[in-house]
Amino acid sequence: MNYEQMSNNKLAITGKILEVPVFSHEVFGEGFYETKIEVKRLSEQVDILPITISERLIIEHDIKVGDIISVSGQFRSYNKLVDDKSRLMLTVFVREILDDEQMISGNNIDIVGYICKPPVYRTTPFKREICDVLLAVNRAYNKSDYIPCITWGRNARYIKNLPVGTRISLSGRIQSRVYQKTSSDGSVEDRTAYEVSVSKIALNTMHDNIEYEEIM
Repeated sequence: MNYEQMSNNKLAITGKILEVPVFSHEVFGEGFYETKIEVKRLSEQVDILPITISERLIIEHDIKVGDIISVSGQFRSYNKLVDDKSRLMLTVFVREILDDEQMISGNNIDIVGYICKPPVYRTTPFKREICDVLLAVNRAYNKSDYIPCITWGRNARYIKNLPVGTRISLSGRIQSRVYQKTSSDGSVEDRTAYEVSVSKIALNTMHDNIEYEEIM
């Protein structure tokens, strides 16, 4: 992976491990596990985020439920078959666990990618402006991560008019949000969405060599 591909997607978060890590998959003999981490907001609310971490890091740092850790890595997506339907899943992919001198506070992410669906602009009953955008973020080996992002206020007004294919840089934090999904049989199920809550936007005119797939 070259430097540009790594700099397309950078995060650092600090939080509490909530669950015993469960085996997910293996790559070149290295096992990867999934768990959840609780990250506090400035408002004292919390975001519960899924994380993927290698067995080597778990053993090296003796990670246990209840531990407070700082991690750096990337926000990644993958497709998973659920009830015979493909669903976009998101996870914090841990590259490094920071030591005490490197520990950060909070939840920070910077991504660079391409708008791959028309932005969806709306206002709330309280006249708050919101715009949702899906960003394709290039990764090594001709892969892309598809990252849902949400913008507010003047950022929402700005991004709503940007065309598909625009390359932008976004900064913010990863948040979790519980919503209700109504099935065809009328049953209602609580689900959790993960997205980047955007605080800063900038156009990015640099180009890399990896193509993204436009999602319609």
